[in-house]
Amino acid sequence: MEGLSKNINQMDLKQIITIINQIAKERGIDATRVLEGVEDSLATAYRKEYGQKGEVIKAKINSDTGEVNFWQVKEVVDESIVRMPAEEAEEQATEEQNLLEQPDEITEHKLPLYNQERHILLIEAQKIKPDAVIGDELEFSLEPKLDFSRIAAQSAKQVILQKFREAEKEAVFSEFKDKEDKIISGIIHRFDRGNVHVDLGRVSGIMFANETIPGEHYGASSRMRFYIVTIQENKHRQPEIILSRSHPRFIIKLFELEVPEIADGTVVIKGIAREAGSRAKMAVFSDVQGVDPIGSCVGQRGTRIMAVSNEIGYEKIDIIEWSNNPEEYIAAALSPATVKEVQIFGKNEARVLVPANQLSLAIGKGGQNVRLAAKLTGWKIDVRSEMNPNEEQEGGVAESVESSAETQEEI
Repeated sequence: MEGLSKNINQMDLKQIITIINQIAKERGIDATRVLEGVEDSLATAYRKEYGQKGEVIKAKINSDTGEVNFWQVKEVVDESIVRMPAEEAEEQATEEQNLLEQPDEITEHKLPLYNQERHILLIEAQKIKPDAVIGDELEFSLEPKLDFSRIAAQSAKQVILQKFREAEKEAVFSEFKDKEDKIISGIIHRFDRGNVHVDLGRVSGIMFANETIPGEHYGASSRMRFYIVTIQENKHRQPEIILSRSHPRFIIKLFELEVPEIADGTVVIKGIAREAGSRAKMAVFSDVQGVDPIGSCVGQRGTRIMAVSNEIGYEKIDIIEWSNNPEEYIAAALSPATVKEVQIFGKNEARVLVPANQLSLAIGKGGQNVRLAAKLTGWKIDVRSEMNPNEEQEGGVAESVESSAETQEEI
């Protein structure tokens, strides 16, 4: 930006335009937006140096020659939409008197005061433009001037640089907005208090500590794939790409890449529950005759599911078949355990009976299996031994979570 700053100070517009076009091309932004900023800054400088208070001045640069045209804009008004100076004096006297008599009275909203530098009365406007109506804007040419003070030139520089930043921000938002909820590849380049900063090419992304996979190693200069959660502004008002590897939808997007039947809609992912770094459960469904949704996801000799598992640090993934029958769905969700019976109680509450030798498998280590099943199905699940159906098992009860239903709706 050095050349740009130097030329702005000298107000060499032709060179400024050349530099702007060059920088815009390098950064992939719209040069028109930046040139508009130059025009705005020149108009502001003109008004400060040569104009009157309240004037509305605009400027237009000829990008081929570097010449600048200035003009003043006046809005067509009449007494119904502005207050005339004489009326203002009378109203002010009346208002002062009212405040003395009724100090708590709220003053009504006033019409704007007529300013001859920015307004023109309808009767005068029609002498210039016979078909002028209230609300029209008339333009009056001004003498071209580019002999501005150092302060005006510095102000112009600040506006141009600000426009560059805004144009870059818009370009990033425009490019990455379409990539939300998708996978992107990037190179890890630095770490900051548990957060991982990733080089995505034109911009950097950030993976916050709670979006990492527990126990996964992130080495500097390593290339990895990430899920784009969203795009937001950071504390410096710059675009920030929020990345994740622990998000449940990261697994969904990986399966979409690996399984053609999911990509073309033959197989549908109906729900997913995940404890990143450890285990995930995913429910799939297909209404196409002859298509095995589970087999499609697993792949021949498990190649497809292994490709996904390898990407996320060998995390275990259970693929189950979705059913609109609650008993069947809950029984499948507790896979790999064998379920003997599912009893429905009230709203979204179920008791599951399993053989005694399947009890620990159904509950899972630390209650993980039943916990993921509850999260996947949206049901409260109480796993018990068929030999002792009245005895509650430690870790065998898992509440459904509200977020699981939202996740399934998004899918």
